[in-house]
Amino acid sequence: MIRISVWYHGLDESYLRLVTQLGADAVDFGAGDAFPGVREQGYPDLDGVLAIKRALRSWGLEINRVTLPDIPAGFMAGETDDEVWVENACRATAVFGEAGVPIARLRVGGDAMPHRTQTHMAVHRGGYRARAEYRHWAQPTLRSPEAVEDWWGRFCHVYEQLVPAAEDAGVKLAIHPSDTPYAGTAFDSLGFHRVIDAFPSRAVGFLYCIGTRAEAGGSALVLDEINTFGRKGRIFAVHFRNLRGSLATAGGFEEVLLDDGDMNMARILRALQLVGFDGCVNPDHVPALEGDHGDISLGLAYSVGYIKALLAAGAV
Repeated sequence: MIRISVWYHGLDESYLRLVTQLGADAVDFGAGDAFPGVREQGYPDLDGVLAIKRALRSWGLEINRVTLPDIPAGFMAGETDDEVWVENACRATAVFGEAGVPIARLRVGGDAMPHRTQTHMAVHRGGYRARAEYRHWAQPTLRSPEAVEDWWGRFCHVYEQLVPAAEDAGVKLAIHPSDTPYAGTAFDSLGFHRVIDAFPSRAVGFLYCIGTRAEAGGSALVLDEINTFGRKGRIFAVHFRNLRGSLATAGGFEEVLLDDGDMNMARILRALQLVGFDGCVNPDHVPALEGDHGDISLGLAYSVGYIKALLAAGAV
C-alpha cells in the first residue's frame, strides 16, 4: 500500500500536530547530520536515533527514510584518500539498521553539474512562487570522459564497502537522481542502469524523484522509468511533484503545485501502483502559499490532501 511521507522539521509540536491531522504516515530525513552524534563523531548515536523514533511514534509517525553522512566532492574527485567518509557511512548504516530504519540515502559530491542553468522563482496562479531553472546560453565546459570514469571508480569504491554493510544491517540504499538532470550526469537514466548492473544486490535501488526526472524529459520519460525500475523492484521511495516544461522540450522548467503542471499525477501514481510500488511518496518542493507561516504550510496541506484523494480514487 502506498503511503505518504513528509519532511522532518525537528520535533516541533505544531508541525507534528499538523502532519498528523493531515494523515501523513511517515517522516523523511533529508540532512546527513540530522541525528545526534553525526557532527561530533561522524555517524549517528543509536540512542539518539531511537529517541527521535519514539518521539515520532507518539504522533503515529514512522521513520521512512534517512540520509547517511555525505561523501564530499573532494573525496569523489580524488583530492583526498581519507577513508573516514566511507567508514562513517558504513557505521551510520549499521546504526540505522539496528534502529529499524528501512531506507537510507547516500549523497555523493559531484554527481551533478552545477552552474549550467539559471535559477529564479517563477510566478503562477494567484501569485504563488516556485523554483524554476533555464539553460544557460553559453554552456560551461563539461568534464572529460576520463574525469567521469574516475568519479565512477570512486563511487564503486564506496559502494563496494557500503552495500555489504547495508545487506548486513537490513537497510535499503536509495540513490536520488542527479539534479539538475543534464545528460551525462552520474545518476541519469543510464547511470541508474549502470548502478544496478554493477551492484545487483536487492539492497540497491532508488529514491525516484518524479520532478527531477520530468525535468529531463517530461511525463513520457517518467512513465518509462517507473515501468523499467519499478518492475525490477528498485524504486524504494518517491518524491512526488509536478512541473511545467523540461530541459528537453523548453530548455528549462518551472515547479508548480500538483494539479498545475504538465503531468497527470493520477496517471503517475497509477503507474507506481501497477509496478507494485508499496513505499512512501513525499510531496517535496511544495510551493509556499498565502498564509503559510514557517513549517505550517497550506501548500503541504493541499498536497497531502491531493495525494490522499488520488489514492482513495484508485488513481484512475
